[in-house]
Amino acid sequence: MPVISADLVRRGPMATASELQEQLLGGQTLLSESREHLIEVVDVLASYGEVLDAYSINLIYQAERQFLVPFPLFKYLDGDVNPAKIWRHLWHDRINFEYAEYCMKAMLWHGTGGMDAYLDSEAFAESCRAIIRRKTKRDPLLALLNPLFRNFLPELIRTAATTHALGQFWRVMSDLFVALAQAEADGRVDSIEKVVEFIKDGLVAAAAQPITYAVEIDGEKFWVLPPEAGLTFLGDVAVPYVEAVFLRGLPFLGTVSFNAQAQQISPDQGKFAYGALFADPLPTMGSGIPPSLLMQDMFRHLPERLHQLYRQKGRGEGDVRVKICMSFQKSMFCVTNAAIRGTFPHSLASSDPAETAANSAYAASWASRLSLARTDCL
Repeated sequence: MPVISADLVRRGPMATASELQEQLLGGQTLLSESREHLIEVVDVLASYGEVLDAYSINLIYQAERQFLVPFPLFKYLDGDVNPAKIWRHLWHDRINFEYAEYCMKAMLWHGTGGMDAYLDSEAFAESCRAIIRRKTKRDPLLALLNPLFRNFLPELIRTAATTHALGQFWRVMSDLFVALAQAEADGRVDSIEKVVEFIKDGLVAAAAQPITYAVEIDGEKFWVLPPEAGLTFLGDVAVPYVEAVFLRGLPFLGTVSFNAQAQQISPDQGKFAYGALFADPLPTMGSGIPPSLLMQDMFRHLPERLHQLYRQKGRGEGDVRVKICMSFQKSMFCVTNAAIRGTFPHSLASSDPAETAANSAYAASWASRLSLARTDCL
């Protein structure tokens, strides 16, 4: 049986949509202010930043060096194939890159935002045709598969594009979370409000950063996500990531029925609520909800200050991964809070009726969804 923290049975009241809307419009933080919350959020994000560094490096390696490789047996080794590393991988003494791929597949499947629109365009289809023509000249297996399964290789290229884009997104977020920990250590960040503002400023600063991706085949460069596609960090990757991973997610085996008659899974992907903000923190050690593989990775990089706090609560080391999951959810509410602040259509200080109405509608749309999440942890 899984070890469940005593904290799980002491839930506070769930926030209503109107309360959340009022908080967002008032510029308040979703997570309440406390010294313990500050330690939880900063330290768990410091650990997350270390993990995202490894995730980012591997995803970009896969997209660039394992591109259209039919059997990428060593894709998690980042090109460093040696007996000792293979043994550690098989013995599971490693980062769980499976969770990174889970997030990528969630983005790929839900397909929201400008990047997905480009991947459906004729320009992308033409790029795929050019890449496939060159790739199949020297790869007999791909040359055999392509005429038999016409959508197979374009779908692999689409997957590689999502993989590389997520790697670029996590590169920014890793650096941001590590910088947040340093800012807290320096005394520049000393409250949840300043945490949210720090993350918001980082997201806004990176908002227009271009998302591009090219591969090299036989010495020739082919664009998969070209500069002229106009894809950018915030609107085309960050917001779709929040939608796919924080909110929608994927139904996780063992938590809901896949029986059509049971109707526990909506046929409308837009109504999915299996993301990180909705997960009950049970240590299933799977890659779905909750992201227990990620919790294991973060445990390996956990700052001692937060580890000591965990030892003093609940079952000490006995439910440490549950505690990490709960802290992680709190931190993700802060990240979501920052993303919402940074994407309001108008300044919250505006007195123009049309602008305030637009802001109100924007806040209401977020509040209606967040009210169903685990706001009892806030």
